[in-house]
Amino acid sequence: MREDLRGLAALVTGASSGIGEATAVELATRGAAVTLVARRADRLKTLAERIGETGGTALAVEADVADYDQVSAAVERSVQEWGRLDIVISNAGLSRPEPITEGASANFDLVVGVNLLGSMYCARAALPHLLRAARTAPRGVADFVLVSSLSGRVHRADSAVYTATKHAVNAFGECVRQEVADRDVRVCTVEPAAVDTEFFAPGVLQRRRANSSLTPLRPQDVADTIGYMVSRPAHVAISELLVRPARQGAPR
Repeated sequence: MREDLRGLAALVTGASSGIGEATAVELATRGAAVTLVARRADRLKTLAERIGETGGTALAVEADVADYDQVSAAVERSVQEWGRLDIVISNAGLSRPEPITEGASANFDLVVGVNLLGSMYCARAALPHLLRAARTAPRGVADFVLVSSLSGRVHRADSAVYTATKHAVNAFGECVRQEVADRDVRVCTVEPAAVDTEFFAPGVLQRRRANSSLTPLRPQDVADTIGYMVSRPAHVAISELLVRPARQGAPR
C-alpha cells in the first residue's frame, strides 16, 4: 500500500527519463502535485499528460539545473502553481566516462555543473520554501532528497570526475542535513548502483552486465525507495540509503 501524499507539492529534477521520470510518476500516484523539471521540454510535456491521464497532477517546467537562475525560476514557478513546496528530489545527473588524461575540460565543467552545482543550486532555491512548508504542513515535515550513486562510495577507472561529484554530493547532503534537521526538513541521500536507463552511453551497461551476474536495478526500484523515504512519519528520517541489486537473474 502506498502512503498518501495528497495535498503536498513536489518537484523532481531530471524528470524527463529514468529515475526522475519514475519518481515523478510514483509521487503523483501517491497523490502529490508534481513539478517536472528537465531540459527536454517535449518529454516533460508528454510525461505531464500521461500523469494527468491517470488521475495525477503535474506541471512541466523546462530548466537547466546547471544554471542557478533557471533553477530558481523553476522553483518559483512550482510554488506559484501549487502554493507550497513540500518535497524536492534533486535527481538530474550525467556522466562522461573517459580517462582523466584524455578527458575534455568541457566535459569536466558539464558533469560538475549538473551533478554538483545543480544539487547545490536546487538546495539553495528550494530550502526556504521547504522550511516554510515544514512549519505549516499538517504532517510537520518537508523533504529534500539528493539522488547520488554507488560511485559516491566505490571508485571506478575512467570515471574520476563523475565519482568525485557523487562523493561531493554525499558530503554536501550531510552538511545541509545538519543545518536544517532541527527545523523539520529531512535531507536524504539515496545511492543507487547501476540502473537500467539511458544514462549510460551505448554499450556501457552491456559491458557491465557481461562482467557481473547481477541484474541492474530498474528506475521504478529507485522510485519506490524514494517514495518510501519521503512518506515516513515526521519523527523518522532516512538520511542515507544505498540501493543495490540483490540477486542473479531478471527482477520479478
